[in-house]
Amino acid sequence: MLKDIVGQEEIMKRLQSYVESGNMPHLLFTGPPGVGKTASAVSIARELFGDTWNNNFTELNASDERGIDVVRHKIKNFARTSPLGEADFKIIFLDEADALTSDAQSALRRTMEKYTSNCRFILSCNYSSKIIDPIQSRCAVYRFAPISHDAVKERIIHIAQLEDLTITDDGLDAIIYVSQGDMRKAINAMQAAGLLNKEIGMEAIYQITATARPEEIGELIDLALDGNFIGAREKLDSLLLNQGLSGEDIIIQIHRTMFDKTISNTMKVKLMDRIGEIDFRLTEGANERIQLEALLAYFVLIGKDNES
Repeated sequence: MLKDIVGQEEIMKRLQSYVESGNMPHLLFTGPPGVGKTASAVSIARELFGDTWNNNFTELNASDERGIDVVRHKIKNFARTSPLGEADFKIIFLDEADALTSDAQSALRRTMEKYTSNCRFILSCNYSSKIIDPIQSRCAVYRFAPISHDAVKERIIHIAQLEDLTITDDGLDAIIYVSQGDMRKAINAMQAAGLLNKEIGMEAIYQITATARPEEIGELIDLALDGNFIGAREKLDSLLLNQGLSGEDIIIQIHRTMFDKTISNTMKVKLMDRIGEIDFRLTEGANERIQLEALLAYFVLIGKDNES
């Protein structure tokens, strides 16, 4: 139910008003993964339609069915039929709608107009900029933010109590660190660790999620900035070979850790610029070992320049 979705209280209040009135406009939910967009759509349907919600609600994942045919056939066929029971309208939920092609979105715009009397649309996406303006203008837009650390912590403790699990303080901090505001990721990490041991600690979380401890990434950066390229390279080898992290995982964690470093802003700007460049090269398919070692070499050079 809407009241059970944590971390989005203001949005839930506004969505609850639609349920209480028994009517709603087309909706567009946008935001990062794991923050409650799909749960909100399902909760609206369950509260509006009660026991008949399955008959008056359909969910399509647009990343699997991206083309115009899905709009012309699947969506239109469901939209044109009358709602069952005492419902005034049906709901079509399009998850990952930003994966729809531009032609499919243009066809969807017309369908939303034509069947608005007996059908409402809820679109969910990570990037609203990929949704064409005519569709955005037809929807009430709700922007979901990452779940706050306090909300993640509260929910994880609640689930742990229900499942008879024990989470240490450092284990809880590790879950918050790896989740980055993604409640789904936090719960999955706890579940995977809980299958191995009823007591969940920091090491279990980092191993399960293939994440390096923040201190290890900090040590990697410090070694490079202090001019110890060989030591930094050995630390990199440990992360890549022993812990099985990918190059992109390490780049993302280096990026996060940089903001905690007590170095000058000028130095941070230079390093962040190079981190962005290396991240782009990895995305384009460059060799991750060569690119990461090149990044460490740049850190060494910047560290020496800073000393002089």
